Amino acid sequence: MRAYVITFSAALVLGAFGGFALGIFVYPYVFLSDIVATEKVPDKPAGEARKVLARGTFIHANPSDPIHYGKGGVTVYEGVLHLEPDFEVGPGPKFHVYLVPEKEVVPSTNVARTMFVDLGRLKAFKGSQNFDIPAGIDIAKFGSVVIWCEQFGVLISPARLSPA
Repeated sequence: MRAYVITFSAALVLGAFGGFALGIFVYPYVFLSDIVATEKVPDKPAGEARKVLARGTFIHANPSDPIHYGKGGVTVYEGVLHLEPDFEVGPGPKFHVYLVPEKEVVPSTNVARTMFVDLGRLKAFKGSQNFDIPAGIDIAKFGSVVIWCEQFGVLISPARLSPA
């Protein structure tokens, strides 16, 4: 009887852990992959258009990894970073948008040790999205925008910025 209780308890714990782990990986694919964001670039408070400071294109950082990919454009305006309508990344948990000082970001770049600026969590895996750039940030000091998985510390997709 005691062996039965121990076996049942161990199976319960392993099943709960396995279900939780599976949920972390399956949830984004099943429930979030079809959401497409459609945000437009906001005008300045005075109603005038924002000035374009830089542009870039997201790339597949590691072609041998079919899960972590990205594509599409990014435009940096005064005070706002805008992911273009053609933006897309492979789904996953806790993706954030970072401004990174390095011009060339590859999978071996230790992004977590750079002086990056976290602009916030990705709102959708596809489509146009806006992220406010904090006041006082000099965009000329940042060479890339990256999509970063905070949960696993993985580079998803970098975009090298070119001044407009």
